[in-house]
Amino acid sequence: MKKVTELLERYLMPIGAKLAANKALNAVRDGIAYAMPLVIVGSLTMLIANGFSIDAFKTWLIDNGSFDWLVKITNGTFGLMGVVAVFGIAYRYAQELKVDGVSSGIIALSGYVISTPTIMAKAGEGFPLTYMGASGLFAAILIALVSTKIFAWFMKKDIRIKMPDGVPPAVANSFAALIPGAVIVLLWGAIYAGLAATPMASIHGILQLVLGGPLSAFGGSLAGAIVVSIITSLFWFIGVHGGNVTGAIMSPIWLGLMAENAKVYSQNADATMPHIVTQPFMDLFVYLGGGGGATIGLVAAMVLTAKSKEFKTLAKLITPPGLFNINEPTMFGTPVVLNVYLLIPFIFVPVINAIIAYVTMATGIVHATVGVVIPWTMPPIISGFLATGSHISGAVLQIGLFVLDTLLYIPFFKLVDRQRQMLEGETLADETSEEKAFEGQSVEA
Repeated sequence: MKKVTELLERYLMPIGAKLAANKALNAVRDGIAYAMPLVIVGSLTMLIANGFSIDAFKTWLIDNGSFDWLVKITNGTFGLMGVVAVFGIAYRYAQELKVDGVSSGIIALSGYVISTPTIMAKAGEGFPLTYMGASGLFAAILIALVSTKIFAWFMKKDIRIKMPDGVPPAVANSFAALIPGAVIVLLWGAIYAGLAATPMASIHGILQLVLGGPLSAFGGSLAGAIVVSIITSLFWFIGVHGGNVTGAIMSPIWLGLMAENAKVYSQNADATMPHIVTQPFMDLFVYLGGGGGATIGLVAAMVLTAKSKEFKTLAKLITPPGLFNINEPTMFGTPVVLNVYLLIPFIFVPVINAIIAYVTMATGIVHATVGVVIPWTMPPIISGFLATGSHISGAVLQIGLFVLDTLLYIPFFKLVDRQRQMLEGETLADETSEEKAFEGQSVEA
């Protein structure tokens, strides 16, 4: 075990540190997060619009006109994920590169709109909601990163229009962004014109072909879920936030698959979902309890079996946050990080969760996630019920996984607890010896 830890520290830690410090990946992660409030609101309105899978309630919503209103809210929130992401990613990347984030975000948003094909209708020209939402995430990421990189180059080379010192900063920044903005806008315009003459039609089409298909096939598979969960756990084990590293790469894929489920679900709540592995699948079933390792099982194992004074006290402290999927106190309080005795369950418990959840959903025993985004702090059971479209099977699956995870963690935790008991016994014996020695010295005096 010691050799395994040394190998992970030697080879994996440098990679994890570089990825965690990568400015572009951090910008993608943080930029997409800006869209999460809208996505959550849109998900909940979509869930309500489908009557929580109750036909009578959905019929009532349609009859009184509430259904169309709820769908409008869903499209105006959930359907803007790509738009919000392109601005958010450009804004955060510009901050990382120490240039004006607002100007960079606006220019990138313009590039995104220019690069998106329009549709013609009787009312005039418009943009398809498909590209405005999760399906446009690949283009949003590329356009935001490239546009911001070009913008930063112009700023650092001081190729800009400078205004006198007395001019308000907002005005000065606007003129400073004029030259790089014009170059970036013309660049995306030229790219759009070139691609429009090809079968790909736009940057969205080519990215879906080159990246979307292969990455979605991997990210949407059981093998992909297993590989990512293992990598996440390994990074966490060496002290690097595994969720941030793998999430920055995989979240656009899982969110896209989730959006496809949401589209099907919004049209027919009883339809079979096209994808099993989505963002809610990973967050609520594979990483049950938050982050890597599905550590809510470890928390329960500690509550049920801890005998050392330290772990009895720690169990009381980590249980409340653990119930709300906050696992950092568990990770660093136990600790799980660099604890070789917990490495095996920490890696394989999420893998087992992924296999069980995938098989039960693929066979129809449990309803697949329907594209509803649940706040990550939502406690298990409730989150499983809502994420599967108000099906009790999702909650039952979470209960089953929770019990199994606890049983898997117990024998390994007992080893750690026994060691802690021995250390506490040695400490107590040392303190007793010191007290006796002190008393002996007092008598002689």
